[in-house]
Amino acid sequence: MTPRTTAGEHAPDRFSINQMTVKQLPLPELVDACTGLGVRHVGLWREPVRAYGVEDAAKLVRDAGLTVSTLCRGGFLTATDPHARVAAIDDNRAAIDEAAALGTHVLVLVSGGLPPGSRDLAAARERIADALAELAPYAAQRGVRLAIEPLHPMFASDRCVVSTLAQALDLAERFPADQVGVCVDTYHVWWDERAPEQIARAGCGGRIATFQLADWTTPLPEGVLNGRGQLGDGAVDMREWRSYVEAAGYDGPIEVELFNDGLWARDGREVLAETVRRYAQHAVPHGA
Repeated sequence: MTPRTTAGEHAPDRFSINQMTVKQLPLPELVDACTGLGVRHVGLWREPVRAYGVEDAAKLVRDAGLTVSTLCRGGFLTATDPHARVAAIDDNRAAIDEAAALGTHVLVLVSGGLPPGSRDLAAARERIADALAELAPYAAQRGVRLAIEPLHPMFASDRCVVSTLAQALDLAERFPADQVGVCVDTYHVWWDERAPEQIARAGCGGRIATFQLADWTTPLPEGVLNGRGQLGDGAVDMREWRSYVEAAGYDGPIEVELFNDGLWARDGREVLAETVRRYAQHAVPHGA
């Protein structure tokens, strides 16, 4: 059953829904809801895709006329234990294979936090570079680009030692631009006064692999990871950030990726329709 639509709910052409925003929807239902709302792009996550079956998921989205804007996520490349590092490389190669099977050219990387007992951020970032040296050529062979996503500094210890676009670009620029780029996510970079100039830097080098939207609302929930706000509910000017990436040359899909317990507790189809409306209200340029 497809959701009822109105003209205002028909998705703009570049709108992409990240699967995590409506994770309560099983993949077939998500695809059906996207079709009903005219959504053309979807960002997928590895866990539900593998549960459904990678090849079956690829056929499902392809037959519905959807394109997969990104696959989330690879990464977690900072371990010091040799066995853990081998396992991480193997898992990322598998993620690259899954991205290729789904027909997406972008695998988003959350790089990983500090290993237990470590306080050495610089060494952790160097281990990411070492891992990228192994993974980037393999990804290129599979037609996949690795997108380093900087996360807000509050996640540096446990999830991602790459906290700014400048740090992400410092890593990415060690490799060919068609192999390693960056993910610009408003939730993670809106606070950084240097981010606009770093977006321009990324554009000059052809490094913007994907662009994601989420709002910053306060107070943050107890589970900080799930605090991403619906567009328009917080402090981020979505049109302004869109103007930065477009001035830098990015013209691909624009994903809305929301980790939000309140949204997950609601009907997923309603959340998807609401997200389409909010995108049109807050992220589409005036007069477009």
